Amino acid sequence: MCILARYHLLPSSLVLLILLVAACTMGCIQSIACKPRIKRENIVVYEVSASIDQCPTIIEENSPIVLRYKTPYFRASAGVVMPPVPRNETWVVGWIQACTQMEFYNTYGDIGMSSWELPELREGRVKAISDSDGVSYPWYGNTTETVTLTGPTSKPSRLTVSMNDNFYPSVTWAVPISNSNTPMLTHITRDQSFITWLVAMNSVTKERIVLQTVRWRMRVDIAVDPDMPLGSRASLVGRPYQEQPHILNYQEPIPPNALGRPNANDAQVLMWRPRRGAPLVVIPPK
Repeated sequence: MCILARYHLLPSSLVLLILLVAACTMGCIQSIACKPRIKRENIVVYEVSASIDQCPTIIEENSPIVLRYKTPYFRASAGVVMPPVPRNETWVVGWIQACTQMEFYNTYGDIGMSSWELPELREGRVKAISDSDGVSYPWYGNTTETVTLTGPTSKPSRLTVSMNDNFYPSVTWAVPISNSNTPMLTHITRDQSFITWLVAMNSVTKERIVLQTVRWRMRVDIAVDPDMPLGSRASLVGRPYQEQPHILNYQEPIPPNALGRPNANDAQVLMWRPRRGAPLVVIPPK
């Protein structure tokens, strides 16, 4: 007996239900075959790590013009297995980072202080500012930080992405707006917070899938005696080691300002804030 003949033996409502289920099933199969969709549940993330080196900040007093300090490195790494990428699609997997808070004060006795500031962040106009390298937006970098997959790929792709970050600035011994070279620096305080996201992004549609979120913080506290000879003026105060990063068990959304220009380096401004008188812009944003 043929299939259609068998259907005549069933109630008409049941026949219609069977045909609808069959049509929907075939439609789903055809849709998957033609255009498989990359979703979060199809992506495997493993061996996620985030840490800050267990060593103190290094102070360098080699120059009569500036003090330099080098913080330990923040490091993040993750393994990712991406499903097959459809034809005409390109996906990038990598790290995106943004600064969410910054206090960076260099005190010159009772004269005043210089301050690196992110005005939009400081005034609460944005929640975060991109910490991209200034070229690879929105990514933190484009070497070990990202991997690009161009479809079609016939099988899952296993990849690893990693990044690192630290501070290595210069601070003038003398007041930055003065013509004098007399050392007046007495204290350096820095407290900066970041969010780092592991992300898979469709390069064409800009669809983003957040795979992991990490929060971390770097703090520096240096006391300086400008009357001491070069090489013995500065010393670390406070905690010698950094608090370790937090790998969150939930994913935080990425604010728009974390994805494009300007990055933190271009947005920051150096202010001089005297004990008496009006503040002055020493270095404007780029």
